[in-house]
Amino acid sequence: MSAAVREQTASRPPLGTRPPRRSTGSGPRRPSKDGGRGIWPYVLIAPAVLGTLYLLVYPLVRAVVISLQDFRLRQLILGDARFVGLDNYRTLLSESRFWEVVGRTFVFMAINVVLIMTLSTLVALMIERLGRFGRTAVLSALVLTWAMPVIAATTVFQWLFHSEFGIVNAVLTDLGFSSFDRYPWFAHGPAAFAIIVTLIVWQSVPFAAITLYSALTTVPTELYESARLDGASGPRIFRSITFPIVRPIFMLVFSLEVIWTFKAFVQIWVMTNGGPGDATTILPVYAVQTALSSQRYDLGSAASMVTVVLMSGVLVFYFRQMFRQEDELA
Repeated sequence: MSAAVREQTASRPPLGTRPPRRSTGSGPRRPSKDGGRGIWPYVLIAPAVLGTLYLLVYPLVRAVVISLQDFRLRQLILGDARFVGLDNYRTLLSESRFWEVVGRTFVFMAINVVLIMTLSTLVALMIERLGRFGRTAVLSALVLTWAMPVIAATTVFQWLFHSEFGIVNAVLTDLGFSSFDRYPWFAHGPAAFAIIVTLIVWQSVPFAAITLYSALTTVPTELYESARLDGASGPRIFRSITFPIVRPIFMLVFSLEVIWTFKAFVQIWVMTNGGPGDATTILPVYAVQTALSSQRYDLGSAASMVTVVLMSGVLVFYFRQMFRQEDELA
């Protein structure tokens, strides 16, 4: 009797433990290659991918196709466009007016980008040194300026520089500059060019300044304190400490400003339509003028493609120089 009880007791598992489960499979279970997710991630991102392809890739491909066709008003209606190869590009590149517009576009871009980056850097440095109240006020003003619609800002500038009712002429006349009484700003090429540059810089500085200020907040204060103890001046601290740390963000903002100013269209088209004459005509405006004035949609598309190629070339050249400098420093 006692031997049977001992055998039953020995066969039982210890208290607080569970008996092992029996394996129901024939072998070890292997994890699936997709982690059990299946195709659902691809299904979820499919609308965004399709929307991007339709809104970005399709118009680009369509513009390339039109630039290789004889595409005018008749072809737009009937759809019987004939393939002409690179004839539109040959016609475009043989026009002297086109090269004048190209030169003006690069000058326009350079002036805007230099002013935007200089002012944005100064504003970002100023914000960093302000107190809480001043910082909040300046950032709020920048955000409100940045949020202003482009058409609304352009209309405001049109009224500011209106020849008869503009406040700029009224203020200058009151200050004793009688030559600005009813001065037609938009009838003079350099004046209209300067107004558009001012408008674009005013609209672009808020984004660049806020982005650069965000980058400045990542610079350790210990580095500034050490540099000041060593007797470094403000410009030397900026060159040796601040700029090397914020350089990636600075280059990113620079690239975005190159793209945005190179393809500026709305402000120029609403304010001057590229005039007076061709004083404010840059490549995007030239492409629209070519397509609408003589119904040459093929030449307009070719001008747009040249714009894309030139803008890409500028960015590639700039990035190559930047990477080469980084390799030399490394």
